[in-house]
Amino acid sequence: MLKKLLSLLVVLLLVSAAGLAWWANQPLATTAYEFQIKPGSSLRSSAQQIAAAGVPLQPLLFELLARSRGMGNKLKAGAFEAQAGITPSGLLDKIVRGEFSQFNFIILEGWNFRQLRQAIWQNPYLQHDTANLSEQEILSPLTSDFTRAEGLFFPDTYLLPKGSSDRDVYKQAFMQLQQHLQTVWDQRPVGVTPLKTPYEALILASLIEKETGQKADRRMIAGVFVNRLKKGMLLQTDPTIIYGMGERYEGKIHKQDLQSDNAYNTYTRSGLPPTPIAMPGMESLLAALNPAPTDALYFVARGDGSSQFSATLDDHNHAVHHFVVKKIHKPK
Repeated sequence: MLKKLLSLLVVLLLVSAAGLAWWANQPLATTAYEFQIKPGSSLRSSAQQIAAAGVPLQPLLFELLARSRGMGNKLKAGAFEAQAGITPSGLLDKIVRGEFSQFNFIILEGWNFRQLRQAIWQNPYLQHDTANLSEQEILSPLTSDFTRAEGLFFPDTYLLPKGSSDRDVYKQAFMQLQQHLQTVWDQRPVGVTPLKTPYEALILASLIEKETGQKADRRMIAGVFVNRLKKGMLLQTDPTIIYGMGERYEGKIHKQDLQSDNAYNTYTRSGLPPTPIAMPGMESLLAALNPAPTDALYFVARGDGSSQFSATLDDHNHAVHHFVVKKIHKPK
């Protein structure tokens, strides 16, 4: 009798194993599902979280499958996607390997730090761990060299696992900026600009970024700024006025704004502003340290995105009259 019971048990185990193997290799669904496994989850909890997200999975069978393959304690926490047609076995492998569902986070050239924080806050795929932190608290784990975050994050497209901490965005973008800035600084032609530090180059690059309407003008705009710095002339660049106004800016700069002194008013203060005013891209970084050889000291927007450059104030005034004044008073 005992032998019969043992034989029956063996048969049942074999049938169960065969059934589990069959189930493990059957497609789960015809559509894709996204799900998350929370950090610290047990195997049973992980299986239940997958099923709770809508994946048509039998949690108990998935748990048995993982244990039978010796993977019961190898599941990774994070965001995943169960693609259409994936099998339970394939899904298990995916989770164990940590093939997280990913997304692109884009930082645009010319953004300021406030815009970056807003984009991070609005992104649904990030964990917002820094939402209530100050600017200094965000910077603290990254560097002790800077007290302001403006301009310290490189504009680029970053591929991140869904569910990543927003700290990962700041860390990657900060490291990219430091690497690119140091490379450009190390390769600069010596004596071409009066810039003394990589940070000064970053500040100038941010001005170039905000003043440039067409890529072809970047080095010429850099040339104008460098010439003015060398001569001790005021930079008189409107983007610094706008930055200094902050949220008070409503689309127009008035005479009183130009006369209202603050650290970013380049109409009242000489030299560079104290920090960058935006996040410059690689082309603006290169332009800041490789300005075009020119005698131009002025430029004005032509209205088509390009700029008119002038070496004398008279020529500049004529250009302003032609491209700005006449345009304003042109009959409609």
